[in-house]
Amino acid sequence: MSGCLMGVRAMRGVWGVGVGCAGGGGGAGGAGSGAAPAVVKNLHGNHWSYEGESGPANWSKINSDWTRCGTGSRQSPIDIRDGMKVDLEQISFDYKPSSFNVVDNGHTVQVGVGGGNYLTVQGRMYELVQFHFHRPSEERINGKGYEMVVHLVHKDAEGKLAVLAILLERGRPQSTIQTVWNNLPLEKHEVASPSIVLDPMEMLPQRRDYFTYMGSLTTPPCSEGVLWLVMKEPQQASPAQMALFSRLYPLNARPIQTSSGRMIKESN
Repeated sequence: MSGCLMGVRAMRGVWGVGVGCAGGGGGAGGAGSGAAPAVVKNLHGNHWSYEGESGPANWSKINSDWTRCGTGSRQSPIDIRDGMKVDLEQISFDYKPSSFNVVDNGHTVQVGVGGGNYLTVQGRMYELVQFHFHRPSEERINGKGYEMVVHLVHKDAEGKLAVLAILLERGRPQSTIQTVWNNLPLEKHEVASPSIVLDPMEMLPQRRDYFTYMGSLTTPPCSEGVLWLVMKEPQQASPAQMALFSRLYPLNARPIQTSSGRMIKESN
């Protein structure tokens, strides 16, 4: 798989991946034989999970397009430590009640959100595409993990990605999460499209301080160049809401990746 160049194009709700590989090298043949070309093994598996042979340690070996999962230097999640405290600009949120759909895609519960919801940061405007859940939280803050996390995936006009992470701890019921649970399809991979609306703004914590760093998708193909925005204040969800998700996915979190000396900034 050496010589493979991976390009990732984000589409609405779908990750499109293109790969080009150059074979090379030769092996010495036996007496009187010519050099035989090396065999380049292209892997095209698409089944991955969070445990066992198809778990995170082997993602890069399942599909040739997923090599970044094992070789990348800007992978997520990370343990967020030693952030540089600076006067970070406030994230501008332009969320509104929107149509939505819900699917249990075999890896998590994912909610597709209708168009017109944006966040603006660092002079770029990103549109909310979908949000989904992990248990436990994938990211840690100074070594501390949380019971769950919501990842809100955004994309700008150039296809660049920004993921807003909202950590969840036990406490009061969370209305948006309850709306999602109420509309879960009865079967995996079926899409439920309720006739009601959902307001992403209701998921945001009252304090808008955050950490930010450059990372990757936390699932295959582990594409890098993703702007991460991790809210410092966790939101609450009820024990019953947490328990419902744990029945579906007791563990769907990628292990912590090395930070590789990345710059992490945090709000003062």
